Amino acid sequence: MMKGLTHSVRAAAIGAALLFTAPAFAAEPLDINQASAAELETLNGIGPVYAERIVDYRSEQGRFESVDQLADVQGIGEKTVAAIENEVAIGK
Repeated sequence: MMKGLTHSVRAAAIGAALLFTAPAFAAEPLDINQASAAELETLNGIGPVYAERIVDYRSEQGRFESVDQLADVQGIGEKTVAAIENEVAIGK
């Protein structure tokens, strides 16, 4: 019984430590003006179809001037943009 409790306490401590250190390892925002379709697919709510649409839009319309402009891509709405706005950036 004590061994199981010790294991649970240890697991909880490790989980708490990871919870507080995870932000230190957060990835840099993805530059939507440079990202490949494969890189865009890593974003929350962006699968292969939407990733390809972003790349196509960028090729046809030119550089994105703002993250909000992603809502102009067919099928990507304001909710999706809001969900990924902290994961993406506009490169120079």
